[in-house]
Amino acid sequence: MCTNIVYEWLKTLQLPQYAESFVDNGYDDLEVCKQIGDPDLDAIGVAVPHHRRRIHEAVRRLKEADETAAGLYFTLEP
Repeated sequence: MCTNIVYEWLKTLQLPQYAESFVDNGYDDLEVCKQIGDPDLDAIGVAVPHHRRRIHEAVRRLKEADETAAGLYFTLEP
């Protein structure tokens, strides 16, 4: 079994059975996972509606975390 950030993420969602399919389909990083939509889940093999909803919700939370963090960055002017 693969042990990377996507595996750990899926494990927290209680969906580790999809980790290998995610990685095999190029979803080996959370940045890439933020782009997942229904066609991607079809390709990965996530057919169970409840699992799809859980992944969609987790992707939404990843995107929201990015938006929140983006407000924390600032630049120092010389």
